[in-house]
Amino acid sequence: MIREHAISVLKVEAAGILGLIDRIDANFEKMVEWIYQGSGRVIVAGIGKSGIIARKIVATLNSTGTRALFLHPVEAMHGDLGMVGADDVFIALSYSGETDELNILLPSIRKIGCRTIAFTGNGASTLASNSDIVIDVYVEKEACPLGLAPTASTTAMLAIGDALAVTLIEKNSFKPSDFKKYHPGGALGQRLSSSVEEMMLTGDSIPMVTAGVSMEAALTELNRLSFGAVFIVDATKKVIGIFTDGDLRRLAAHKALVYETPVDEVMTAGPKQVTMGTPAYDALYLMEKAQITVLPVCNRDGAIQGILHLHDILGKGDFKFNGEQHP
Repeated sequence: MIREHAISVLKVEAAGILGLIDRIDANFEKMVEWIYQGSGRVIVAGIGKSGIIARKIVATLNSTGTRALFLHPVEAMHGDLGMVGADDVFIALSYSGETDELNILLPSIRKIGCRTIAFTGNGASTLASNSDIVIDVYVEKEACPLGLAPTASTTAMLAIGDALAVTLIEKNSFKPSDFKKYHPGGALGQRLSSSVEEMMLTGDSIPMVTAGVSMEAALTELNRLSFGAVFIVDATKKVIGIFTDGDLRRLAAHKALVYETPVDEVMTAGPKQVTMGTPAYDALYLMEKAQITVLPVCNRDGAIQGILHLHDILGKGDFKFNGEQHP
């Protein structure tokens, strides 16, 4: 029964998040544009469980380049309201929309002149009627069997907060180097501070073949290591092309796989590469932008010195791109 109860909770919460998809509408777009175009900060407020979610949204926004502050509604009425300015955007979290401590604060917020946004499951509530934008976070039911403890509703608020933060990452062209700036400590910050030669693989760990070899030879090298790619180099070891698992699948699908064919005829010429001394965060940005997982590391003359894999930067199994990964 324990497993069944746990699975039931996850299903209810997942359904609550999926139900939000059709409600990502013009209001959500307007909220993003207000924050993106604005010169102030995002002020997020909530009480109780919603307050905890508000703090997490603030933390995510700050770590991804959008200046944000948490405002406790009660403390705001006793002086902390001084942190709010007319150029700020105020986001209030209340599922019922009838949280007294929050609603009492709204007239003062509006008097200051900043725009107000409500995350609520009740579009007819006091909070909704006193906000410029209403973001609907309604869920069919809570995961709590009593229907009392905020569970699916707070998960929905959290998910909308993440959707806001990630959308702003794209709008702001937030790069791994920016992430490093805001995360100087921790494992990821340390990895991003390194240069590519500190984490690249060298010698026999570089999957490469010389231009002119057959497809069969290239596939043998491709299978020797688990990078999903093999580099094609000239006599001076300059990288002139790349052949990947994806290329192999496409060739096989079109029945064009001929083992005697020189790999030069099917490779992708001029692959992305970095030079020795390149910071890891620049390499990561290039990988993310090009949606690739491996890069050759070359010297100033263009000769390959090593191979850099996405996992060597981010840590195996910990991170992935927002989208399909391609070798």
